[in-house]
Amino acid sequence: MPTQTKENYLKAAYFLHHKGEGISLTQLSQEMKVSKPTVNDMVKKMEANGWVTYEKYKPLTLTAKGKKLAALIVRKHRLAEMFLSQIMGFGWEEVHDIAEEMEHVQSDKFFDRMNELLGFPTVDPHGSPIPDKHGRTPVQNYRPLTEAKQGERLRLVALADSSKELLVFLNRKNIRLGTELRVEQIESFDQSITVKYGKEPSTMLSAEVGKCLLVEGV
Repeated sequence: MPTQTKENYLKAAYFLHHKGEGISLTQLSQEMKVSKPTVNDMVKKMEANGWVTYEKYKPLTLTAKGKKLAALIVRKHRLAEMFLSQIMGFGWEEVHDIAEEMEHVQSDKFFDRMNELLGFPTVDPHGSPIPDKHGRTPVQNYRPLTEAKQGERLRLVALADSSKELLVFLNRKNIRLGTELRVEQIESFDQSITVKYGKEPSTMLSAEVGKCLLVEGV
């Protein structure tokens, strides 16, 4: 049975893999906030489990077995976030750390029941896709707000970054998933974006924030 530490390493490698880059030990050590020798020892254990392939001085690669197991850990995490948000009433900025603990529960029945109670959601509270029981993840074709044109009407459907700092910022601005935005102006100097939504006054968002807001046309 995988340990929590191994699962955390595997999940970190999975997210690095989805950035479209080779997974270096340096990247993994930065992600896990540990030394490269520590990462090297864990990678050897992961390779012995059949989760990765690794040659010295080359990026490591996730195997099909490793990808599936990592996706199932992500599935548990995102289902837990939805349960905490939808059933228990936690704010979307509160759920991540608790779900980090819940994702290591080794009971398929527990998460199957959770999924049923939630009505079989396809995304988590931040709009990220929930992998299915076979480790398959739905493809999302959303675009960042920074690619919008002046005058467009859009709906916020997901976040590219679900850090607590961003979520608290969006709470202050009264922006949540489903919020419909009209792009009023795009500054040529710094690409900041002025949007209008609901009964709120026109609000300027930085390009950094805009890159994190994934939208679709209304």
